[in-house]
Amino acid sequence: MVSTPASLTDVEVSSSINLVGRAPSGPDGPRTVERVGEPGGSCTDMSRSDGAIIVEHLTKRFGDRVAFDDVSFDVGYGEVFGFLGPNGAGKTTMVRTLGTLIAPTSGAATVAGIELRPENGPAIRSRISIMPEFPGLYLRLTVAENLELFARLYRLSDPQYRIERVLRAVNLIDRTNDLCRSLSKGLRQRAALARALLSDPAVLFLDEPTSGLDPVATREVHELITALEDRGVTIFLTTHRLEEAERLCHRVAILSTTLRLVGRPLELRQQLLTRNLDVRTRTDLDDPGKMFGGLVDVEGWEQVLPGLYRLTVVDPDATAPVVARTLVGAGVDILSIAESRRSLEDVYLELIDEDVEVKRR
Repeated sequence: MVSTPASLTDVEVSSSINLVGRAPSGPDGPRTVERVGEPGGSCTDMSRSDGAIIVEHLTKRFGDRVAFDDVSFDVGYGEVFGFLGPNGAGKTTMVRTLGTLIAPTSGAATVAGIELRPENGPAIRSRISIMPEFPGLYLRLTVAENLELFARLYRLSDPQYRIERVLRAVNLIDRTNDLCRSLSKGLRQRAALARALLSDPAVLFLDEPTSGLDPVATREVHELITALEDRGVTIFLTTHRLEEAERLCHRVAILSTTLRLVGRPLELRQQLLTRNLDVRTRTDLDDPGKMFGGLVDVEGWEQVLPGLYRLTVVDPDATAPVVARTLVGAGVDILSIAESRRSLEDVYLELIDEDVEVKRR
């Protein structure tokens, strides 16, 4: 029996799932594992290897309130997948559902190669880890004692080796014997990430991992996520920070109860947003309408600031030389011509124009 501190509650344990081991994997993904409680029994009937996460028409309702509705997407093995949306959009509920903490109302899903069904919960939990937004560490225990506690709870083999390995992975080996209450929020996040990595998960769910962190601590967490990506860990990242998603994720999904869009950030920008050229001149143009309106490749224009004009174009690379020749021919001094940098935030704001949490009240 494991002796646990008096403050350990069932809620805290369930909110920090990282159970024993991961299934053996081959080049095509996880192979079959033994069904929990049935030694020697195979669960090939519940295992799929065509994606780390596959979600098909998944819906979750709490009475009359819809957390998310008819959502479908997939996440490949080794992918960093961003899950974005406003407060109340259903992001954390999706993590809890895929992590087997709550059951979906309807639809189907496969997590780490295993179908999301109540009887498959233990097998799914053996292949995943969840790091919640709030670390839930025991502040009166040291970093090592926190990790030892969870290693024993989940009956991990060779716990000391695992603990040293994960502490080195998150650059926390020098703080092994420090009480968690003495750590900054950034270091506590690192300790929580170490705990999530103890079981060597095939799929890691990170729920707002940089929430409330300062820029330095945020950068350190980003570097850790990149290192995990290099190791081939599949990461499902929920975040409010759009620049974070753009920097770290191969693809992103934008959720607001229903799934609005899934794709690579660059592709989403090109698909949803107009392409612009920013033209800076030494002085204001006498008649910009006449200057730009006569160019076939320019669909529209606006003056943003004195001497700065934003042109809406189809192909910035093809149009820039035409604009330059026209301005030079008119004797205009050009300071610069460059394509406008549009971000994932622009895509997000194009799709999400309301606060879901406020709307539901």
